[in-house]
Amino acid sequence: MTFVNEPWRDRGRPSAERVEALLAEMTLEEKVAQLGSVWIQTDDPGNVAPLQDRFAAVEGLEERLRDGVGHLTRVYGTAPLSAAEGAARLRELQERVVTSNRLGMPAIAHEECLTGFATFGATAYPTPLAWAATFDPELVERMAAAIGADLRAAGVHQGLSPVLDVVRDYRWGRVEETLGEDPYLVGKIGAAYVRGLEGAGIIATLKHFAGYAASRAARNHAPVSIGPRELADVILLPFETALREGGARSVMNSYTDLDGVPAAASADLLRRLLRDEWGFEGTVVSDYWSVPFLASMHRVAEDVAAAGAIALSAGIDVELPDTRGYGRNLVEQVKAGHVDEALVDESVRRVLRQKIDLGLLDGAPLVPDGAEDVDLDSARNRELAAEVAERSIVLLSNTGRALPVDPLVTRRLAVIGPCAGDPRTLMGCYSFPNHVLDRFPERGMGLPVASILEGLTAEFPHADVRHCLGAEVSGDDASGIPEAAEVAAQADLVLLFVGDRAGMFGGGTSGEGCDAADLRLPGRQADLVEAVLATGTPTVLVVVSGRPYALGAYQDRVAAAVQAFFPGVEGAAAVAGVLSGRVNPSGRLPVQIPYSPSVNPSTYLQPPLGRKAEGITVLDPSPAFPFGHGLSYAAITYEAMRTSRAEYGTDGAVDVRVTVRNDGDRRAEEVVQLYATDPVAQVARPVQWLVGFARVPLDAGESREVVFEVPAEAFSFTGLGGRRLVEPGEIVLSSGPSAADLPLSASIRLVVDSGKEG
Repeated sequence: MTFVNEPWRDRGRPSAERVEALLAEMTLEEKVAQLGSVWIQTDDPGNVAPLQDRFAAVEGLEERLRDGVGHLTRVYGTAPLSAAEGAARLRELQERVVTSNRLGMPAIAHEECLTGFATFGATAYPTPLAWAATFDPELVERMAAAIGADLRAAGVHQGLSPVLDVVRDYRWGRVEETLGEDPYLVGKIGAAYVRGLEGAGIIATLKHFAGYAASRAARNHAPVSIGPRELADVILLPFETALREGGARSVMNSYTDLDGVPAAASADLLRRLLRDEWGFEGTVVSDYWSVPFLASMHRVAEDVAAAGAIALSAGIDVELPDTRGYGRNLVEQVKAGHVDEALVDESVRRVLRQKIDLGLLDGAPLVPDGAEDVDLDSARNRELAAEVAERSIVLLSNTGRALPVDPLVTRRLAVIGPCAGDPRTLMGCYSFPNHVLDRFPERGMGLPVASILEGLTAEFPHADVRHCLGAEVSGDDASGIPEAAEVAAQADLVLLFVGDRAGMFGGGTSGEGCDAADLRLPGRQADLVEAVLATGTPTVLVVVSGRPYALGAYQDRVAAAVQAFFPGVEGAAAVAGVLSGRVNPSGRLPVQIPYSPSVNPSTYLQPPLGRKAEGITVLDPSPAFPFGHGLSYAAITYEAMRTSRAEYGTDGAVDVRVTVRNDGDRRAEEVVQLYATDPVAQVARPVQWLVGFARVPLDAGESREVVFEVPAEAFSFTGLGGRRLVEPGEIVLSSGPSAADLPLSASIRLVVDSGKEG
C-alpha cells in the first residue's frame, strides 16, 4: 500500500500539525479504533492477566483490524517465541494492521518489562524491590537503558513499567514488583528507570495510578480506604516525581476503587489531578481488562458498553489488552449521545502524537532490520544483571562472625532449603520463566540460570558441600526435615536458603494474586529453620524472597542473616560472592523486616502512635531490621554533620554535609541516608522520613564528605486546609546507616522570608 502527499506523513511539518491533518481525515470508527488494542492469545491453559480466560476474543482478526488499532499486545510475551519467531510474528501482524485499514496506520507494540524484556530467552534482571535495595539510581538507569535498547531493537514501542506503588502492607502479593515503602526512594529509583527506558526511545508506563498497594488486608484488587492526606503525601508523590524528573509518556490506572470510586472511572484522578494540575500530556492506558471490570467487578456500569463510556469520560485513552468497552460499543455510545465525540478526539490526538513521535508514520520499517538476530541475553545484559544483584543483597546480621565464609576453617558446608537448588526461586513473577514458561515445562528456563547450589559449588571448589532440600517452598510435606537436621548436625556451617517461589494468581508464594495471610515463612519452612537451629551448628539464614518475612524468632539465634530480593539470572553468583566475601555487601532494606508474623505489619512511615507505645497497647510493631538497614564487611563511622546556616526559607533549599569514614581494611560502599523530623506540625507527621541518600565508595581508611542539597519542598505535607504546604518552624535533620541508627543530627529553622539562599 502506497501513500502519497499525505500531510500527516510529512516529517517536515510540526507533530501537532500532522496530528490535526490526520484527525480531520478520520471517520468516527477509525478514530475509536485507535483507542483499542488487539491481543493474539494462545490456546494454552493458564492466565498471565487477571481473569484472562473470561475475555477471549470472539471476532476474527480481520474484523478486529478493519478500521485500524491503537496497540498490539504482547506479541513476544504470551508464548515461548524465539527472538526470530517473535520478530517475524510482529512484522506479519504490523503488515496486516497497515493493509487492513484505509489510512495505513500501524500499531504501537507494547510488552511487559518489569524484570527486563518479558520474552523467551531474554535476560531476567533482579526484581524491582532488588533495584530499590541498591539505593543506586544511576545503576538502575543504565539497566533500564539496556532493557529499552533490547525492546526497541525488537520493534517494541512501549514498556509497561515501572510500578510506583508504595508498599503499605508486606502481605500484598506484588510487593516484589515495587520499589519499597518510602515515597522518596520509590520516586527517585522510579524516575531513574523511566529515564533509561525513555532515553532508549521506549514509552515508559507508570503504574498503578493510584492506591493499588494500599488495599484492605493487602488483598489483590481489594478496595482502598485511605484518607486524602495519605493519598497525597505518600501514594501520589512517586508518580509526580517520575513524571517531572523522568519524563514518562504513559500512565496506567489501578484496578482498585479508592473510597468507592474505581480508578478507571475517576475523572478526579485522571483528568483533574493528572492533566489539569500536573500537566501530563501523554496517554493513560487501562490495566488489562479494567474497562470491562467496571461492569463485572465494580458494578458501576450496567454493561461493557456503559463501562467504555465511563472509562473514556474519566480519562482512559487506550483500552488494553484487547478491545471490549471501546471499539463498536464506544462508536454506538457516541452516536447515541452518551459520549461527546470531542472526548474521543482528545484521546486520539494523544495516541496519534505518540505514533508520530515514534516514527510510525515515516515509512521506516515497522520492525527494525536485524530484529530476528537481536541477542536478548547479551554479555552486556548479564554484566548489568550481576551488578544489580550484587549491590542489592543485604547483610542483615553477622553476630556470629560466620561471614564471610573462610574455606580454610569451614570445610564441611551443609546447603539446605528449597531456595538452594531451584533457579526459579531467584526470579520474580513477571520474569518470563515464571510468568509464562510454567505453562510450557518442555521449554525449560529459556536461558541459562545457575541455582544457588551451583553458585556455591563454584565459589567454594574445595569445600565438602552436602545438599538437602528439607522442605518445599509451599505445602505441608515435612518428611525431609529430619534428614536436613542430620546433614546440618554433621557440618561445620549451615547455609540455609528459605523464601519464595514467584507465580501468578496462587501459582506461587509471591507475585500477582499471591497475597499472604501473615508473614510466616511459607509452607513448612519455619519448621525447617527450627530443626536446623536445634542442631547447634552455626547457621547462616539466607532469605530469597519477594516480600519481607518475619525473622524475629531467629535473629538472635542465627550466626548471620542475609536478605536477597529475587536477584535474577545472575543471582546465584551474587549470593555466593557475598557469602564468600568476594563481594562486600552494600544493599540496604527498601522495606523493613518484621519481627512478628502476626502483629499487623506497618511500614516505618508512622507517627508516634503508629510505633511502639508502652502503656497504650501491648502490641509492638517494631521491626526485626529497620528501613535502610544493611551491613558490610567494613566498619563505617559517621563523623560529622553540618549545615551552612541555622535558618532557611520555606521556598529555598537546605545544604547538608555529612562526613563518613571507612575504618575497615577493605573497600566498601556506604549508603549514607538523610532523614527529616518535624517536631511540631499542624497534623500528625511521621517520626522521620527519607529526604536524601547517596551511595559512597570508600577505600580502606578513607574519609569523605557527602553533600546533600535538600529542597524545602521535601519538608512539605498536606495541611489542615487540604493543600500542600511547607510550614515554618523547626526541622531536625539526621544521618546514619538506617532509619533506626542516626548518630548525627542538626536542627534548622524554616522561615517564610529569608531573602536569597546562599
